[in-house]
Amino acid sequence: MSYNIGIIGEGSWATAIAKVITDKKIHINWLIRFSDIRKAIKEKGKNPKYLSDVTLDTKYIKVKENLNELFNSSEIIFLILPSIYTEELFSSYNFNIQNKIIISGIKGILPKCMLTPSQFFNTKFNISYENIAFISGPSHAEEIAMEKLTFLTAFSSNKNLSDFIKKILECNYLKISYDEDIIGAEYATSLKNVIAIAVGTADSLGYGDNFISILVSNAMKEIKTFLDVIIPSPKRNIINYPYLGDLLVTCYSQFSRNRTFGVMLGKGYSVKAAQLEMNMIAEGYYAVKSIITIAEKYNISLPICNAVYLYTHKNHSPRVELRLLTNKLM
Repeated sequence: MSYNIGIIGEGSWATAIAKVITDKKIHINWLIRFSDIRKAIKEKGKNPKYLSDVTLDTKYIKVKENLNELFNSSEIIFLILPSIYTEELFSSYNFNIQNKIIISGIKGILPKCMLTPSQFFNTKFNISYENIAFISGPSHAEEIAMEKLTFLTAFSSNKNLSDFIKKILECNYLKISYDEDIIGAEYATSLKNVIAIAVGTADSLGYGDNFISILVSNAMKEIKTFLDVIIPSPKRNIINYPYLGDLLVTCYSQFSRNRTFGVMLGKGYSVKAAQLEMNMIAEGYYAVKSIITIAEKYNISLPICNAVYLYTHKNHSPRVELRLLTNKLM
């Protein structure tokens, strides 16, 4: 079965999506930028760096080496890579991709332009929001790879596009629902990554479950306050699983890289040392700078996000900032 589907990205999330699609005997074109990963996938059907236990059916994979190859062979593009690489990847790409369909799995704000991925592709490449979707929800790639039951949401203004995503991704362990709140969901995903850093830091500093529950409860207020100002929607229910569920899994899961990053900062690691040891991207670190800049522009109070910003970008003490934060929560 072929839909001219392309995937950009070679991390855990991209590998999990490639597994789901190819397990359904659907062909994909997969842009892999690193030669060692390309070689391993072609020869062994395994990604040696991410989800290395997963075996992919190479009969349904055509590996591509550059963006031109990928776009020339694909009409529907799953873009699943860290936000910090997106602008760089597309900075010198001048081809007309206006009629392509973009399905984003990017869980962050693009740091230079401070746009969400859907805003970026709509603004820079004039791709209609009808042809853009965002897949998100309380999910870690590791559990999808283990075929543990997971619920995702396909966010788009186009119900038909959401239905298509459901058709190619839904299976016995992956359920897909639909929502229109694409920009709200993108911002919420960025915010929850920041909050997870705070939770990890609090945990490593010895704050117990009692306080962390207060931290997460206040985080929901921050997310709602931010979204209600920046992208208000009368239909949005902040306690639904794409918002609350996604926040909870990112704050508490052993697979959460943002929580892990926060834990390391609380233990005394510098930002650079934590990043090097993790060898993975903690999106919240990059998102918080954009979040705070936007919040200041609109005079939005975000005490948790601000504390994280101060100890990740301004060299403040995590211990001091968490102690000060305890007096700002209610």
